[in-house]
Amino acid sequence: MFAHIMVPVDLVHKDKQQKALDLAGEMANTHGATVHVVSVGGDLPGSLGHNPGEFGATLEAFAASLREAYGADVEAHPVQSNDPAVDTTRKLMEAIESIGADLVIMASHEPGMMEHIFSSHGGYIAQHAKCSVFVVR
Repeated sequence: MFAHIMVPVDLVHKDKQQKALDLAGEMANTHGATVHVVSVGGDLPGSLGHNPGEFGATLEAFAASLREAYGADVEAHPVQSNDPAVDTTRKLMEAIESIGADLVIMASHEPGMMEHIFSSHGGYIAQHAKCSVFVVR
């Protein structure tokens, strides 16, 4: 049913995304699918790496830990942006297309006042993606 499951991850808050990651691992094993972990990082040095190469290595190490934990095929897709705060939703929509994802599983927080004014990443993707989207709270 699903062949390519995309899971957007924020490596700074990966502890808050465990339910979504567990679901992706379960769905991958059930359907024989590949999990594609996608993270949008900036060009400037940060806590996840001093350059895009280090950021990519951090994401690859995270993907390897998921491979081991779930026994599923997991690929890392680091995405670079000049301004992740502004570009994240657009970059994730582009990644859905480039990967050919047929399911997106996203972690989300409980909506607050700001989500009534501005759409969250998960809300926007759920409304606009051409594939199935599972938002996990």
